[in-house]
This record gives sequence, structure tokens and C-alpha cells, in this order.
Amino acid sequence: MSTLDLLLALGGAAALLAAILPEVLARRPLSLPLVYLLAGLVLFALPIGLPEPDPIAHRTALEHITELCVVISLMGAGLAINRRAGPRGWSTTWRLLGLAMPLTVAGVAVAATALPGWPIAAALLLGAVLAPTDPVLASDVHVGEPVDAENADDEVRFALTSEAGLNDGLAFPIVYAAIAVAGAAGAGWLGEWALLDVLYRTAAGLVLGLLIGRLLGRLFFRASSERLRLSERRDGFVALAATLLAYGVTELARGYGFVAVFVTACAIRGAEHGHGYNNVLHGFVEQIERLLTAWLLLLLGGFVATGGLAALTWRGAAVGLLLLLVIRPLTGWLVQWRGRAGPRERLVISFFGIRGIGSLFYLAYALGQADFGVPAEELWAVTGFTVMVSVVLHGVTATPVMNRVDAIRDGRHPRRREA
Repeated sequence: MSTLDLLLALGGAAALLAAILPEVLARRPLSLPLVYLLAGLVLFALPIGLPEPDPIAHRTALEHITELCVVISLMGAGLAINRRAGPRGWSTTWRLLGLAMPLTVAGVAVAATALPGWPIAAALLLGAVLAPTDPVLASDVHVGEPVDAENADDEVRFALTSEAGLNDGLAFPIVYAAIAVAGAAGAGWLGEWALLDVLYRTAAGLVLGLLIGRLLGRLFFRASSERLRLSERRDGFVALAATLLAYGVTELARGYGFVAVFVTACAIRGAEHGHGYNNVLHGFVEQIERLLTAWLLLLLGGFVATGGLAALTWRGAAVGLLLLLVIRPLTGWLVQWRGRAGPRERLVISFFGIRGIGSLFYLAYALGQADFGVPAEELWAVTGFTVMVSVVLHGVTATPVMNRVDAIRDGRHPRRREA
């Protein structure tokens, strides 16, 4: 039996299930990512000759596949958000990005230094890798399809979607700081890091994303010639073109492509907020994202099944559990104090700090840049364990929790509605 033929058959089956399972699992306390993770565990435990999914041996391939999955997910998130950007409407997002994320990085770094005793570069890297809320695996708690009403997004779904859309790109400066610490003898890197990695690259991502998004929005919806007005053709693959264009141009300019893609998507959506073409673009991106996610989670399950967690110590596992159960919930709840979200909404937003494909990308990228003084196997074990626990914990709780949030908001619960 050819290994390639087996992989093609399994890949086709996974793609088919990616189309079937969302409806089957709707309203059930079982997420699609969790199903694929469990399927990967079972498949790679069977004696059928599947190659071992080694993230160290195949680091470059993993980096680029996860990178593509994340950027596609960011486009989908930006197209789905119905609320226009602004300081007040997005206040919860700014709190999560500006306060909760740095506090989460610091908390994870301190835990990694205190428990496993990792050097500061590795501890800082782990904080950067695990801090961002993942835009890929959080579909059950994100906003749905684009709709006409700007106030259609409840605070929970909006906050988690907008946070995930921006914090994947904003984690990059911390990753670069960890790389600099790993390779520097002193603090001479701080000036260049602050000017290039923090200020310039972030600004380039924002500016280029806004510029490209507005230009594409004008082309899609307002081109003088009907032949150029792509919204009249209903071609969904244009969303992929916009994703790759925004990401590629911004990366060529040494900006943060993740930030640019999300901003581009928001700008396209804002060009004609209620146009049905937004649904066409979002639907295509969502299908591609679901397909890539299915394959990657099968591989994550295979990584666990083939001994990928052998290097995991109880101290490393404790860091991951502290992040998911203490650090993110606590920081997420504190920074929302006296904010837009009500008490129950604050709890939900702070709890669903889902870790996933973005964490795998950042670790694969960073390990190609520097030696962090900790075996790569151990870094992968801690990261893989944390993502796995997040998939299980948040996958089981997302549907019942969000159903309860919806019931309270719609007045179907005997308790007082949230403000």
C-alpha cells in the first residue's frame, strides 16, 4: 500500500467530514476541532503505516502551512465583524490587546522561569507563543456570517473575534524580543527592536492593510466599469486573492502581514457594509479555513499519539494549565472591569482564551531563528499539550456556555438580562 495513496484517501475523508460535521455537531457540546483531534489520535495509533508527524523534522513545512491557515482565518474574522471600528465600540478589544495580552505573556514567562526553570529567552518565547487567542479554533465563540445590522454582534462574540483578529499579529514583537534575547549578549538590541519590530512593523501592517482594503473595496463594489466590479460576479475565491495580496505586500515591506490581513478584511467589509458579496467572500474563506484546520488537527492528534508529549514534564504541563485556568481568565476578567461587558459576559470572554494553530506557527517560526537553551522537543511538548487541553476544554464547553449567553441576552432565562 502506497503511503501517498493512504494520505490522499485520509485527506479526502477529512475534507468531506469538514463539510458534514458542522451541521451534525450543531448545538452539541462537541466542537469540530475536538473531533479532528480525537480522530488524529486514533488514526496514528493504528498500525496502518502513517508517517510520524514530527514538527522538528518538518519544521519549515509546518511553519508555512500554519501560517497560511492563520492568515485565511484572519480574513474570515475581519469580514464577519459587523461593528465598525472605533474607540468606544471596540473598547473591550483594546483592553484585551493592550492590557490582558502583555499580562498574559508576563504571567506565562514567570511561570516558565519558576517551574521548569527555563532561561528568560525560552520563557519569553513561550509567553509570546501561548498568549494570543487563536482565530482558527474559536469558531464556536466567534461572530457568524456578515449581516446588515451593525449592532448584531453580542459583546462576547465580538470581543473574542476582534481580539483574535489582532493579537496574532501583535504577538510578533514579543517573539522577536525572545529571539533577540536568545542571541544577544546585552541590551543593545532594545533600540532596534522598539523602532523596527514594535513601531514600524505594526504601523506598516495597519497602514498597508487599510490602504489595500480600501482599494480592493473600491474595486469590488464601486469600479466605474461593471466588468471590473467583482461584486457583480459572485466569485468567492477573490477573498483568497485579497488575503495573499495584503499579506505578501506587507511582508515585503517588512510589516506585520497578520495585522494587515485583518485590517484589509475590515476595510473591505466597511466599503459596502450590507452588500451580499461580503457573505460570498466570507463563505469561501470559511471553507478553506475549515479544510486546513481539519488536516492540521489530525496531525496534532498524530503528534500526541506518536509520543510527541514524551518530553513533557509535570512542571511544563503546570505552566500550560496555569495559563488556561488561571492566568488568562484572571487577566481577561480584571482588564474588563467597568467596561462594556456585563459580569457574566466578562467571565465568558476571559475564559475562552483559546490556543491553537497560531501558537504552532509562532513556535515553528522562532525555532528556525535561534536556539533558546531548551530542547525543541520540550518546547513542542509544552505547546502541544496546552493546545490539546484548550481544544478539549473549550471544545466541550463552548456550545453550552454560548447557548446560555444567548438565552440570557434574548430574555429566555428567568434571571435578569445582562446590561
